[in-house]
Amino acid sequence: MYYTYILLSEKDNRCYTGITDNIERRLKQHSVGHKATRSTINRGPFRLIFAQEFLDRKEAHELEKFLKSGIGREIRKEWFKI
Repeated sequence: MYYTYILLSEKDNRCYTGITDNIERRLKQHSVGHKATRSTINRGPFRLIFAQEFLDRKEAHELEKFLKSGIGREIRKEWFKI
């Protein structure tokens, strides 16, 4: 299983969108400032506000790509009022 997820930084109220095969592990990595994710390293802690499960990585990546696009960001703002 793969997940497309959106995290909300409790520090700066900004979102991060990504994909993973282990949502709990990934949330911990982001929250402690795991060095592999430069865009979130100093922005934790995070709260999971959205996760969608997929059977294949390609589908998860397609949703991630859409949510990071211009219209995807607008929809994300509307869904979560951020």
